Amino acid sequence: MPLLTLTRRAAALAVATVLAAPLAAQAQTPIKFQLDWRFEGPAALFLASAAKGYYKAAGLDVTIDAGNGSGGTVTRVAGGAYDMGFADMAALMEFHANNPDAPNKPVAVMMVYNNTPAAVLALKKSGITKPSDLNGRKLGAPGFDAGRKAFPIFAKANNISGVQWTSMDPPLRETMLVRGDIEAITGFSFTSLLNLEARGIKTEDIVVMPYPAHGVKLYGNAIIASPKLIRENPAAVKAFLSAFLKGAKEVIANPDASIDYVKARDGIINVDLEKRRLRMAIDAVVASPDARAEGFGVVNPGRLSLMASQVSDAFGTRTRIDPTAVWTDALLPAKAELNILPPVRR
Repeated sequence: MPLLTLTRRAAALAVATVLAAPLAAQAQTPIKFQLDWRFEGPAALFLASAAKGYYKAAGLDVTIDAGNGSGGTVTRVAGGAYDMGFADMAALMEFHANNPDAPNKPVAVMMVYNNTPAAVLALKKSGITKPSDLNGRKLGAPGFDAGRKAFPIFAKANNISGVQWTSMDPPLRETMLVRGDIEAITGFSFTSLLNLEARGIKTEDIVVMPYPAHGVKLYGNAIIASPKLIRENPAAVKAFLSAFLKGAKEVIANPDASIDYVKARDGIINVDLEKRRLRMAIDAVVASPDARAEGFGVVNPGRLSLMASQVSDAFGTRTRIDPTAVWTDALLPAKAELNILPPVRR
């Protein structure tokens, strides 16, 4: 074959390669995702799929950022700064009901924490060992804390009254309890318990009253998406959920090894502590009895409707919450893909 012909073919191949490169890059749909909180143990559920290339294999260019509370995550997805996020269902409901005219209200597309992690925690030396002991006591939590905002539901379910509240920044919550400035706190069970231990309190000296164990069956955190993204690129949302499930299944099966993904994003974490936090989160809210009964990723319509009514009352929202507006199962993967919970340990 003439050298000129080979040269032309080589040139044509080079041009084709150059032209194809941008097209390949364009095939990766960018997704900006915000967590509800810092890079702690439970973040491994999302970081695993990024580290193992599952999002990329699904045609997505996913960036995952830390958050500073579910309310902020909901607001940023609504504002367009993020396409998707991880946020408390009650915070999402509150945004919908307080911003009825907002043009871009996020929608929950997959339930991850089937139960709220909210709990009341106290020190045994206070004499508080059960919900009824909270009558007339001094409680503390940040104003935006999910457990504090939902406390009226907990109080109604357990006939509690006369509680006095103190507000503080999150880092001071457990410190003030240890100092005796307050008698109990609300917080995520797997966060506040470990924070109290870090402040020198022994596990056996801490009383933990999880909301789900005391008559409050609120849903916890869900994956939320912008309605704009759902409308314009539902395939990208479906791809994200499928890729997330692959990584989450591996994390649930082997949580300790998964902390490496969190360490890669925040090099100063306490690895042993975050291993415990992740295991506690999985047991308490991801693979809980309610999650096993309903199935991972989905919601029970009746339970969601009751929650909508309870949150409307407890949060004093501007309008009543419409449960059909905050949730859709239209983008969920097939049931077989959702089956990521391991068998119950005997």
